[in-house]
Amino acid sequence: MPTFKPAYLIHGDDHGRLAERRARLRALAEQESGANGIELFEGEQSDPDAIAAALSAMTFAIGRRFLIVDGAERWKDKELDQLVAAIGTIPPDTTIVFFAREESRTQAPKRLHDAIQKAGGDVSAEQNVKPWELPKWVIARARELGLSLDPEAARALVANVGERQQRLQRELEKLALGQGQGASLDAADVEQLTAPSAERKAWSLADALLSGDAQSATRTYLALRAQGERVPGLLYWMGQRLRLAHQAAAALDRGEAAAQVKRGLRMPPRAADQLINDAQRLGSETLRGAIEQIADLELASRGGGGKGGIGEDTAALLAIQRIAA
Repeated sequence: MPTFKPAYLIHGDDHGRLAERRARLRALAEQESGANGIELFEGEQSDPDAIAAALSAMTFAIGRRFLIVDGAERWKDKELDQLVAAIGTIPPDTTIVFFAREESRTQAPKRLHDAIQKAGGDVSAEQNVKPWELPKWVIARARELGLSLDPEAARALVANVGERQQRLQRELEKLALGQGQGASLDAADVEQLTAPSAERKAWSLADALLSGDAQSATRTYLALRAQGERVPGLLYWMGQRLRLAHQAAAALDRGEAAAQVKRGLRMPPRAADQLINDAQRLGSETLRGAIEQIADLELASRGGGGKGGIGEDTAALLAIQRIAA
């Protein structure tokens, strides 16, 4: 069974993570004491003096008593006299948890921080992570779940899944369930396990275009169409990769170092090196033309009219031949 401290303050600007922790706490509390052992303070009920009175009141509930308080970010230090005194004398069978959904101008008061720490409680922050800090954050979250990810693997996960911390957390949880405690994953493992199959093959199609391998690009396109992938979706992934390569080529044209361009790509290192090499070989003008061809195909595939009345597959295959050439 879990052990509980007398008081907690969970605060920060990652509101999604705060909501997850609140839901998890409530589930644990119901498991420990049942629904009758939980008292909620929300909205207008989330008043420091009212909470202090409830914390000090006698109760005949059996088992541990949980008080869950929202809205602590709205309070001021001068309003907390009674609450601070009550936190200092929390009964041994009681736990109170404060949640503060912070923004730049609304923060949990420092006096609440101090009172909880003085009472032997715990204060933890859930902050949104800057994009360039996400790989480090992913490695730390993976370690909590019993997984070992190296920096390349963490960057691969961010590239595949995106920068939303909740989505990254869900993917890490799925990896932990699928691979088991103590698993060690590299970038290739993460690529294989987290990117949808069609998406991986669409990347292969786009990379074949960039490398000038028309035969491989055509074969991959036909295989994807045979398994039911729609043309607009394939064009999206092709266009995304081409635009990324164009951005890299334009940066190189401006005199940026390849290492600096690579850091901005947020891709696994080997994939980033290949894309930079292809971008440098093709040049920004050639890539701009390729993007325009993909854009024309995207318009036609969405009912914007094709050229010469040909089908969308024929138009796509002709564009693949032109771009790869």
